[in-house]
Amino acid sequence: MNSKSNIILLGTGNPNPDPMRFGPSVAIVVNDTSYLIDFGVGITRRTYSAFTQLGIKALETSRLTKGFLTHLHSDHTIGYPDLIFTPWVMGRSQPLEIYGPKGTQEMTDFILKAFNRDIKERLEGLEPINQTGYKVIVKEIKPEIIYNDENISVEAFPVNHGNLISFGFRFTTSDKIIAISGDTAPFDNCVEYYEGCDILIHEVYSSKMFEELPLEWKRYHSSVHTSSYELADIASKVKPNLLILYHQLFWGSTEEEIVAEVRKNYTGKVVSGKDLQIF
Repeated sequence: MNSKSNIILLGTGNPNPDPMRFGPSVAIVVNDTSYLIDFGVGITRRTYSAFTQLGIKALETSRLTKGFLTHLHSDHTIGYPDLIFTPWVMGRSQPLEIYGPKGTQEMTDFILKAFNRDIKERLEGLEPINQTGYKVIVKEIKPEIIYNDENISVEAFPVNHGNLISFGFRFTTSDKIIAISGDTAPFDNCVEYYEGCDILIHEVYSSKMFEELPLEWKRYHSSVHTSSYELADIASKVKPNLLILYHQLFWGSTEEEIVAEVRKNYTGKVVSGKDLQIF
């Protein structure tokens, strides 16, 4: 591991259909190899934009071969069929490798079954396509080191996102430690898992606008997500070089306002993540 690593925010949105923020997805690129975290809506459009507009060769469509799922909520997985089939159509011959929580294999099997007619026609029809690029190798993960290669080491850790099995990830490269929260409320060991990271990519909701929500939505969001004030407290203990906000729930507030909420009790560097930003 001896090369510079980059983070590309492919999608910084959430279930709300904001056309400026595609579904949650992050790419880490090391030595022209990409590692995708979550597959929100529009993932291959964003990777293609990163390839053509930003010059990120590792995000060329046919080179998308490795992905990690934090959890199986639809906003994080609705782009999964896109990631399976579009790169295949664009020439990927290597099977897709996916690391995700229990249920990922079942989801994968159902996707392949749902698209069976498409697969059959492409394989048996006139389209000059390879026989392997649509295949998916799934490894269902638990809290431990789940992946290692010459570029990167990936540790999964459990987070608090209600009853759904959910993970955050800690990516270690030669020059960075990157922690990604996934969707989570604050949890007991979060500082321990984030500690020592250079960059913390964390979900957040507006503390101010939270007060305007109906009671049932207050109960939900406070139980499974992280407020700007809670995140400020966490980041003050972790002290990353950079805190990146993603999966932001604004509820009518602005980027500047949600960053200001975090900065109220956190003095480190914090940015509101935008689609196609590079760090």
